[in-house]
Amino acid sequence: MAELDGKVAVVTGGASGIGEATVRQFVEEGAKVVIADMQQERGQNLADELGDAAVFVAVEVRQEEQVKAAIDTAVENWGRLDCIFNNAGFGGVLGPVEDIPVEEFDMSFDVLVRGVFLGMKHAIPIMKQQGSGSIINTGSIAAVTAGRGPLIYSVCKAAVVQLSKVTAMSLGEHSIRVNAICPGYIATPLSTNTVGRPDEKIEERLQGMEYQQPIPRVGRPEDIANMALYLASDRSTFVTGQAIVVDGGAATGVFWENQKDVYKDYHPIRVYNPDRG
Repeated sequence: MAELDGKVAVVTGGASGIGEATVRQFVEEGAKVVIADMQQERGQNLADELGDAAVFVAVEVRQEEQVKAAIDTAVENWGRLDCIFNNAGFGGVLGPVEDIPVEEFDMSFDVLVRGVFLGMKHAIPIMKQQGSGSIINTGSIAAVTAGRGPLIYSVCKAAVVQLSKVTAMSLGEHSIRVNAICPGYIATPLSTNTVGRPDEKIEERLQGMEYQQPIPRVGRPEDIANMALYLASDRSTFVTGQAIVVDGGAATGVFWENQKDVYKDYHPIRVYNPDRG
């Protein structure tokens, strides 16, 4: 029996990157999935490829009626909603605080925080009625450690993590779990600035890049999809209110041995010599 047999999910940002990998993983494990995304051609092509297991709904996550429509589609097609993965996002406004236009600040929060809020708002009543459900939100390594992403993006993702935690507190009695996945650097069209281009362009952009983390390979969308699968499945029914970092160990820090060249002439006796006077 597959992990998600009989379950129904909505995945925002489901047409590419982490979202696409999750959609494919969920369908492979027996779920029915609504692919919610702004990329209409790519989203529809994915739905067509997956057949009766998936449908595409055009969604811009700042728009409440569109988010609600995606959730309603899941219930209309398959009669329930077991999981929503609020994954849609972008890099947000760039630059230091003093240079950021207010309208771009607002847009960043609208996509990265409001979009998550709307997904939860319209999923929760359905899950409460069922007496079960899993809400998964995409946070970031930038939410839990500074300097790992653009400034406002980092703040938005920190808000997503806290929103996940406080919402989890109020939903546990209904057997509804809320967790955030915090990816490190993952090779997606967004992270490689190849949105709208063939996926092969991602590999071209990655050539020659180094990753200063304990697991030195670049993260792949499937790494996050695997965690989403765990959180959507019944194996995680005792897990809620967590910010789960999936980053190859990047947030752990920089391995001391990586600094050995900096200290190659270091000698402790010469540095610490109480007789030196």
